[in-house]
Amino acid sequence: MGKIKKYVYLFGNKKADGHGAMKALLGGKGANLAEMTRIGLPVPPGFTISTEVCTYYYANKRTYPRDLQPQIEVGIANMGKIMGTKFGDKNAMPLLVAVRSGARDSMPGMMDTILNLGLNDETVLALVKATRNERFAWDCYRRFIQMYGDVVLGVQKLPGQDHEPFETVIGALKDERYGNHDLEDTRLTTDDLKELVRRFKALVKERTGREFPNDPWDQLDGAIGAVFGSWMNDRAIVYRRKYNIPSEWGTAVNVQAMVFGNTGEQSGSGVAFTRDPATGEKVFYGEFLMNAQGEDVVAGVRTPEPVQKLASKQPASYKELEHIRQTLEQHFKDMQDFEFTIQDGKVFMLQTRNGKRTGLAAVRIACEMVKEKLIDWGTAVTRVPAEQLEQVLAPVFDRAALKGATVIASGLPAGPGAACGRIYFNAERAVEAANIGEKVLLVRVETSPEDLRGMIAAEGILTARGGVSSHAALVARQMGKVCVCGASQLQVDYQARTLTVGPLTCNEGDYLSIDGTSGNVYLGQLKTAPSEVIQVLLQKSLSPKDSRIYRNFEQLMKWCDQATRLQVRTNADNPEQTANAVALGATGIGLCRTEHMFFEGDRIDAMREMILAEKTDDRRKALAKLLPYQREDFAGMFRELKGLPATVRFLDPPLHEFLPHDHAAQASLAEKLGVSVEKIAKRVHELHEFNPMLGHRGCRLGIAYPEISEMQARAVFEAAALAQKEGIKCKPEIMIPLVGFPKELQLQLEVVHRVAGEVAKEHKAKFSYLVGTMIEVPRGALLADEIAKDAQFFSFGTNDLTQTTLGMSRDDSGSFLPAYQELEIVKRNPFATIDQTGVGQLMQIAVERGRRTRPDIKLGICGEHGGDPDSVKFCHRIGLSYVSCSPFRVPVARLAAAQAAIEEKKAAKRT
Repeated sequence: MGKIKKYVYLFGNKKADGHGAMKALLGGKGANLAEMTRIGLPVPPGFTISTEVCTYYYANKRTYPRDLQPQIEVGIANMGKIMGTKFGDKNAMPLLVAVRSGARDSMPGMMDTILNLGLNDETVLALVKATRNERFAWDCYRRFIQMYGDVVLGVQKLPGQDHEPFETVIGALKDERYGNHDLEDTRLTTDDLKELVRRFKALVKERTGREFPNDPWDQLDGAIGAVFGSWMNDRAIVYRRKYNIPSEWGTAVNVQAMVFGNTGEQSGSGVAFTRDPATGEKVFYGEFLMNAQGEDVVAGVRTPEPVQKLASKQPASYKELEHIRQTLEQHFKDMQDFEFTIQDGKVFMLQTRNGKRTGLAAVRIACEMVKEKLIDWGTAVTRVPAEQLEQVLAPVFDRAALKGATVIASGLPAGPGAACGRIYFNAERAVEAANIGEKVLLVRVETSPEDLRGMIAAEGILTARGGVSSHAALVARQMGKVCVCGASQLQVDYQARTLTVGPLTCNEGDYLSIDGTSGNVYLGQLKTAPSEVIQVLLQKSLSPKDSRIYRNFEQLMKWCDQATRLQVRTNADNPEQTANAVALGATGIGLCRTEHMFFEGDRIDAMREMILAEKTDDRRKALAKLLPYQREDFAGMFRELKGLPATVRFLDPPLHEFLPHDHAAQASLAEKLGVSVEKIAKRVHELHEFNPMLGHRGCRLGIAYPEISEMQARAVFEAAALAQKEGIKCKPEIMIPLVGFPKELQLQLEVVHRVAGEVAKEHKAKFSYLVGTMIEVPRGALLADEIAKDAQFFSFGTNDLTQTTLGMSRDDSGSFLPAYQELEIVKRNPFATIDQTGVGQLMQIAVERGRRTRPDIKLGICGEHGGDPDSVKFCHRIGLSYVSCSPFRVPVARLAAAQAAIEEKKAAKRT
């Protein structure tokens, strides 16, 4: 007989089967419950069903392993022994349990929870007798039926309805008996609660056709199944997709003995953080409600109080929580988000996890924890999610605009930053508006997990109810969304689609502005201003000593420079962009799109004149007009680079993009250039291509019209000669686009080298330059060993390499990519994050074959993926020299590159 596999891990009474390093098996919540138990914190006993059961559940048609049930029974018996109670006891205090999810990575509010499980018509009477508190017992029972009915039995709101069915029943009873729909639940009498239990059961029977289950074991079986089932609910899938959590990880299930915050005014529940998750300040931050269970705090049904006020209400409990706060940070060495319950003056810990935080808070906490010697600087670098660094650079409201602005309401500042947009009152309409390009604010009484799609689509989130630990605040912090919660002055009418503040009424579609740093809500659209970091670095309008945000940012970037191997360049097409990127830490230009230089002022006319020319000499005359413009642009960029390298891509897009396509614009151009409209229309027709992306573009233009490449090469080298005369070193790197055949590069090389020699002779100058190619078609990657004979560097143009490898148009994929992600055909949008198994494999082939021919070849990436943290880390792993991204993504890429290097060192130590 084989050894029985362990699926259930017990914890309680300062002993635990698991520990904090077992998150893959026990989920984050289960691992941390075990860890808190082991270090002696007051954790109610329970057990964790491992993530392996979830994997089995989905692989075997939603059934369980044979050995699971006996292990669950042992877990229930162990809880009862520690608590001195019995599951389903009709004569004495019954064991009641909470059933919660627990994924490896925290997914707040995305999966399901059931509290007070084990109550029925008989055990509720036993609870009354044991506690001598009839109201409390029936309050627990009605809560249990509501949660179980929603989560397990599927009694949910019908399509088109905004109110939950159980909440509708509660509101109707309050109207009938008190004439007050908004009466607080704590004002309901025991008789009211008994009537709610009766009505809730009738609602369950009406909606499901079945009686509410009375057997506690049946209840437990249904709850466990519901938690596993919620791993694949819509909101969990959307959340996992946004945060790249693999579906194969599964969730654990935590079954824990209930402790009660709703026994009276000496009891309560709360959610707290060891530091402020919005700003990172080292303060005890959170909120609580007396005479409440945990879901009351986050649901926004009652307005919680700041946790500091507990010091005056229950000094002993507050003192113990302060001690727990310090213990948690010392042990877990990170900011913690924890839930607690006080039952008749005794504190219990229900969970802890690394707290979700804004980008601003993440940087501050990382820097200050190094000063406090809790962590080292390498750990600090890995603690800041790279994509969150964008929040540190995000705009704030312009001070001048704020002076005349009308504040219509204020709430709790839950997500820093400035956001304005048209208000929408439900997620579906918010998504539709965002899809057509509108800036959207999602406004809700309070958000729920069903609002997730709307929250993702919105610029900011505004709620009338809820505190700093509400669903809206928690999710907004993680997403980096601007968020104001609990603006109680707002009256939201979902049916009328209006928001009312006193005499003021705003309709859906009207503009509001919200400040997630101050909590203010403003009427209309307000102008924004750059972040403090930008004001210091680029505008010089703020002194570094006056901005703690900047000083922390600068410290983090210095640590990144100590760790990184992969350099970060920028995609820039003019001196201003170049200066911005260098100030933000770019080590050069990785992509200068020279065609962007042709669109300003009179340049486009000279470009169009060149395209319309029928003879080479006429083309050269038109190109001669463009030469001074390009030369001056390059010279300005070389001046800003001060010796850093610049990769200049020769003309890439098809020529038809430079010509007007409507008759009126063609007529205007004809008059300007002194040619006939018919000639322009004829040329547009000649240049028309069925698939321009695969047509006459890139190096194909330079081969057909070598005079274009000549002009561009001359502009680069003449600019370098000018800058060098000013004492500025120049390192131009000329990049030939779209090479798939070695001969294409050879033909363009002849032009570049010839022009470089001519300019050097004319200006009595010497140039240190490289010529390379852009790898953006699969053939170029596969023939990299041959191309590297002539190319001194490769730069992966991953935008086009993705399109040509997948056979997908980036511009047209929006019609099917969302469905592909829903079905997990693709895990991530391949135009945002490199498709590592497909496109990435071609990149690896090109790296290996290129280095085989030319060991010292310089390798980079210049597609938009260069600013995506996961893509940056992939580029580090395959050995690229640099990534290149837009100027304001440079800090993000620097952080991701440093994290990749630190993770690589840690992995090497482990092996």
